[in-house]
Amino acid sequence: MATGQGWRLGARTRKWYLVGHLVSGAAWFGLDLALGILACTALLTDDPAVTATSLRALEFFAVWPMFTASVLTLATGVVLGLGSKYGLVRYWWVAAKLAVNVLMAVLILVALRPGIDAAADYGRALVAGETAARPADLLYPVFVAPSLLLFSYLMTVFKPWGLLRRSSAGKALAHDGA
Repeated sequence: MATGQGWRLGARTRKWYLVGHLVSGAAWFGLDLALGILACTALLTDDPAVTATSLRALEFFAVWPMFTASVLTLATGVVLGLGSKYGLVRYWWVAAKLAVNVLMAVLILVALRPGIDAAADYGRALVAGETAARPADLLYPVFVAPSLLLFSYLMTVFKPWGLLRRSSAGKALAHDGA
């Protein structure tokens, strides 16, 4: 739908994109929590079989399903931003959510994937009875990713910080009213 301010989503279409955005974000958060549970289980147990199983399970969902959820969240968020009154980089909270989403999607591929591959290799070595170096820093993504996602959820609810920049007309009105 076109308006004086540009293209806007219709109400029904916006709701469907919003559902997609919420579901993909919830799936991403759930995958992050499952990663945390498996990583903590692997690090805290004394049973090598449980450690091996936990670490090998990570490789099945911790990279590509999470990356897919992040891309779906990003895509639906971009459509919602462009097709609504909030815009894509009109408000600080939308820009912050966009930056967090892009950063986390890149980190999944660049930082998480090698760590998950090393953890799965360690799990396979345990099953085979071989000795291998325990993967380092599995706890970093366990705390960072859910914290950043929670930050994004809070941005959505509280919408802090207002507009990125005021228009010259808005500045003039604010100045005249002062």
